[in-house]
Amino acid sequence: MKIGITSKGRDLDSPVDERFGRAAGFIIVELESMEYEWVDNSQTLSAPQGAGIQAAQNIAQRGVTHVITGHCGPKAFRTLAAGQIKVVVGATGTVREAIEQFRQGKLAVVTGPDKESHWA
Repeated sequence: MKIGITSKGRDLDSPVDERFGRAAGFIIVELESMEYEWVDNSQTLSAPQGAGIQAAQNIAQRGVTHVITGHCGPKAFRTLAAGQIKVVVGATGTVREAIEQFRQGKLAVVTGPDKESHWA
C-alpha cells in the first residue's frame, strides 16, 4: 500500500503539515518496505485559489491509495475522492508517528472534508 502524508520537511522525522492544499510537500511511503520519496508542493503555496485541487492532482499522479493529513477542505476532498484516494485527517506529530497511528487504526478514513475552503 502506498500512502501520502502531508509534511513540513523531506523525511519521516519531519512534522506533519496540518494543511493539505498548502502543505510544504508530501512524503510518499510504500508501507511494506517503508521506502519513501519527497514530493514538493511549493507550487500551491502562493496560489490565490485552487491549492487543494492542484495538490490533490499532484499526489494522485503518484499512485497513492490514502492521504494522511491534519485537515482537508472540500475541493481537495472531492478531487481526491474522484481519484479513489481515501482521506485520513487528524494526523499530528511526525510523519513516522502518523504512519504508526494509521497502522494501529488510531487514524480513520473520513467520508467528507473537515474544514471550509480558504482556511489558514
